[in-house]
Amino acid sequence: MSTPPDPAALYPGVAAFGSLAAALRAEAEDRLGVVAVRSSDSAPLLHATVASILPHREPLRISARQYERRWSISGTEPSVGATLIDGTTDDLAEVAKAAWAWHDGEALSDIRQAAPFVHLTGRFEVPDYDPARLAESEWQCMRREAAELEVDWQKAYQTLIEAAYAEPSLRALFPFTSHWGLRFSTTTRPTVTVVGPCLTANDDGTYGVGRGFITPDLGLFDTVHDAVAVAVRELPSGLGPVALGPFPQPAN
Repeated sequence: MSTPPDPAALYPGVAAFGSLAAALRAEAEDRLGVVAVRSSDSAPLLHATVASILPHREPLRISARQYERRWSISGTEPSVGATLIDGTTDDLAEVAKAAWAWHDGEALSDIRQAAPFVHLTGRFEVPDYDPARLAESEWQCMRREAAELEVDWQKAYQTLIEAAYAEPSLRALFPFTSHWGLRFSTTTRPTVTVVGPCLTANDDGTYGVGRGFITPDLGLFDTVHDAVAVAVRELPSGLGPVALGPFPQPAN
C-alpha cells in the first residue's frame, strides 16, 4: 500500500489550528470547551474525542481518513460498548454540529436532525443498563442493519431476523451475530453466554439450524418459520430473564 500523504497537506485547514480538537472548537464557535474536546497525542490532526455531559455516553470518536479528505464519527455507550451513532462526511462543520449535539446530551434523533450525515444504528440509550432493554436495543439495531444491507441475500437475512424477533422466547434473549450467523445469549455484551442453536440464511433460500457455529446439523429448512421453530425447541428449559453480562477482568 502506498504511503499516505502528510496529514497537514491533506487537511491544511485543520493544520492551521494545530489539531483536530482546536479545529472542531473553532467550527463549533466555542460551544465545545477545551476540556470536552481532546486530540490524539500521536496523531493530533487525525483523531479527536468529544465528551458528553451524559454519563451514559462515551466520548464521541472522530477520525480523519488518511488517503482522502473525510471524517468519520462513532458514538458508543459504556455498558456494552455498542455503537449508537456513526457516519462519514467531508464537511468538518457538520462534524462539529454532531459533536456539540452529542456533548450537549441531545436525543439521538435530534443529533441526526442537526447533522444529517449522522447514521442511527437503531440502538437506543439505556441509562440504567437494564439488561432487558439492552437486549431490545440490540434487536432494534440488528433489524435496522438487516433492512439496510446491500447484498444479494439481504431479503433472506432480514426475513430470518424478523422471524426470530417475532418469537417471544428468542426475543427475550440477547442477540448477536458472527459471520451473519444469528446466535443468542442469556447475558448482554461484553461477555455473552451462548445458549441455543445458531440460525443462518443461505444463498439458496434455505435456512439452517445448528448446535455449533454455522453448522446446520439440526437441519436445513425451506421456510424460516420451520427453522425458528426448531431453534425454539432446542432452547434449554427454565431460562430466566436476560442478565447484564460481566465485564472481563484485567489480567494480573
